[in-house]
Amino acid sequence: MQQAFKIGTRGSPLALVQARDVRRRLAEAHGLAEEGQDSPFEIVIIKTSGDRIQDRALLEAGGKGLFTKEIEEALIDGNIDCAVHSMKDMPTKLPNGLEMTAILPREDPRDAWISPVAKTIKDLPQGAKIGTASLRRQAQMLAFRPDLEICLFRGNVDTRLAKLAGGEVDGTLLAAAGLNRLGRADEATALLSIEQMLPAVAQGAVGVEARTADNKAQTMLEPLNHVLTSQAIEAERAFLAELDGSCRTPIAGLAEIDALGTLTLLGKVLSLDGKKIYETRRTGPVSDATQIGRSAGQELKQEAGEAFFAELHKSVQGQTG
Repeated sequence: MQQAFKIGTRGSPLALVQARDVRRRLAEAHGLAEEGQDSPFEIVIIKTSGDRIQDRALLEAGGKGLFTKEIEEALIDGNIDCAVHSMKDMPTKLPNGLEMTAILPREDPRDAWISPVAKTIKDLPQGAKIGTASLRRQAQMLAFRPDLEICLFRGNVDTRLAKLAGGEVDGTLLAAAGLNRLGRADEATALLSIEQMLPAVAQGAVGVEARTADNKAQTMLEPLNHVLTSQAIEAERAFLAELDGSCRTPIAGLAEIDALGTLTLLGKVLSLDGKKIYETRRTGPVSDATQIGRSAGQELKQEAGEAFFAELHKSVQGQTG
């Protein structure tokens, strides 16, 4: 029997759906059995620090890397052959010797609004409670409705929906992509337009990480890469990297590519209370994806100024303190 090709993943229901999708695509690409005794694939569940921390915001404990650290360590140590990640959880800088080998076709990047009391955010009663752990969502919600009360909401999709059903808050937001992948799109009360709620960088995209020097893994994964999604994510992550983005900063960004190969990037950075908003729109050939992202980030850094970011980081420390 051939040696197993080990696919590392978090153990949440959504993470497992994504890992199984990678397994299915690998099986189809190489004419191999997806499951069963003849399948060379093994899904390896790795519990991350981000999964264990449920009682406070991630930025208090270290930010985005908490969902990837242990998985990447297993990859570096050779205990798995590839790792499946939600790209919005990925830090902009990867460990030495690792690379994102494949980006799958992007799901819907929008945010879903879920509420038992209001069909739209506009319809919420005065002072309504909104559950979210995302500073990006918090800032954009408060920009539209400064009267809202934001409550920390952590956990997977089931946990958050259970809290909502239990009446802890009046509404919450989840990535539409996650609901779609879980077959739970009907849970959404409404889908928010890009104008209402610009998504997180790389929201809706799944990436597969491998060791740069592992030729076998690189060859296996190469057919899975979706070029247009990969180019869009490249621009978004360059934008985020220029702003030194993390869970500590309310940053949103989305790149889209038209039929002529023109990439359009929308980017936004906000104060926590949503009162200050800096936005950019950059367009150019898709071949310039990285430069478009960088220049958009540079523009917002210059426009907002050092004082804005210093005050923002101070506000975040105060909120989590």
